[in-house]
Amino acid sequence: MMAATVNGSLRRVSPGWIYLAGLIPLAWIVWLGLSNGLGVDPVKEIEHRLGKVALWFLMGGLAITPARRFFGLNLIRYRRAIGLIAFFYLCLHLTAWVVLDMALLWEQALRDLVKRPYLYLGLTGFAALIPLALTSNNASVRKLGRNWRRLHWLVYPAVGFGVIHYLMQMKVVTAEGWAWAAAFTALMVARVAARALPTRR
Repeated sequence: MMAATVNGSLRRVSPGWIYLAGLIPLAWIVWLGLSNGLGVDPVKEIEHRLGKVALWFLMGGLAITPARRFFGLNLIRYRRAIGLIAFFYLCLHLTAWVVLDMALLWEQALRDLVKRPYLYLGLTGFAALIPLALTSNNASVRKLGRNWRRLHWLVYPAVGFGVIHYLMQMKVVTAEGWAWAAAFTALMVARVAARALPTRR
């Protein structure tokens, strides 16, 4: 009953509002930067915050199908917006590393890749999401047909790479890091279980 009420209310919320809401974390990071609220290493803090926001949206996108199957909460119409916002923050995350951290010094960036293997995982996850972002439009859905859904299964390994990337960049994995790993594992289990259940209406 509650899910039906929420779904009814959400019908009046355009996906465009999701894109606008997705800019709030960016505005907060900019504000922290302007007010010297990013600590002693603002570049690293910007990188980490952008990457973490991307993970939040990626996880949110993965939670949509289990929420529909188990609780009857229908957020499908917002999945494209959530996914594109996540990709937007990943682009900013990568740009911050290349421009702010590496200062566009490509040799230094390559040395950083050799020294920090977790960067490969992050780049692999990002690369896997590029075709998903490029085909997140109605024309691609019509053109690819069933292959569109198969292509978008890449989101699962991409998010997995992102979570491992996040854990590996820690010298010691914190409780928050393990929470991310547990959340991703739970969503994968829920996803598998959801495929075996009929959709709640």
